[in-house]
Amino acid sequence: MAGELITTDGQIQWAGLLLGERSPYAGRSLTGWQDLPDLDDGTTPRAQEHGAYPGRLLAQRRVITFEFELIPENPADDVLWPQYLTALRTATAVRQDEQPLVVQLAGQRLLAFARITRRAIPADQAFTRGYPAGALQWEASDPRLYDVLLQSAGTGLPAPESGLPWGSPTETGLAWGSPAETGLAWGTSGSSGDITCTNSGTADTNPVIEITGPATRPSLTRLADNTVLEYDLVLTAADTLVIDTGAGTVTLGGQSRIGTATNRSVPEGLFTLPAGSTSTISFRSGDAVPSPSAGAVLRWRSAHW
Repeated sequence: MAGELITTDGQIQWAGLLLGERSPYAGRSLTGWQDLPDLDDGTTPRAQEHGAYPGRLLAQRRVITFEFELIPENPADDVLWPQYLTALRTATAVRQDEQPLVVQLAGQRLLAFARITRRAIPADQAFTRGYPAGALQWEASDPRLYDVLLQSAGTGLPAPESGLPWGSPTETGLAWGSPAETGLAWGTSGSSGDITCTNSGTADTNPVIEITGPATRPSLTRLADNTVLEYDLVLTAADTLVIDTGAGTVTLGGQSRIGTATNRSVPEGLFTLPAGSTSTISFRSGDAVPSPSAGAVLRWRSAHW
């Protein structure tokens, strides 16, 4: 799990390496983590009037900088600083994919998905004496910070309750169950086909959705504003349609199926779980008789600015 090495405030975990408090990489400063990222402002001036028309604010990538000194907590470990330096260089090698960067401050542990873009360790006098100072910089293409906990919730297609059992054809009354029971036997519960998802953060978050068949023309609707994702395809019992609303992708068996979106469907990136609220997502299909084997699962993290 991301952040499993962290035990206290002021610690950072990156690529299996612990930085900051209670580590050889003593932190001097961390910038860009609690700051707002730079914003693109769509505001435009009013023509022949004072002021402007407020435009949409869109966050740019997040840049995080960590300045440190390599100072082992135990003086007896001074001889190990070349090993600490090697471990740092290994963890901060150039990689093309983003990885979890986890930071705990003020009791709150959050993560960003980022890449190392800068490592500075000057070979100055402090370096030759075994106490080098340096800086690391990460860039996160998604500027939001996320809870470490990945949440999930799922449902099947709507199914009615079985209702009250009337007993055998020769019986004339309701089946009251065993003598020890005090009420009617109401049968098994049905499925509402709805999923409840809570985003407790301050930023909208993009879920990843998996729909399993059999289902024809599956759809999901955010009931608060009737925002819909719907795909004109037939899923078999062996099929799983994966919708990554953050990446804007729709795949089935590794192949893109984004072209099957119907006219009712919004762009995938707009299907978010709004900040600080609980959303109800309705799962439906175009089947006359919905299959009890079909299902939809949403996975998400609460997001923060």
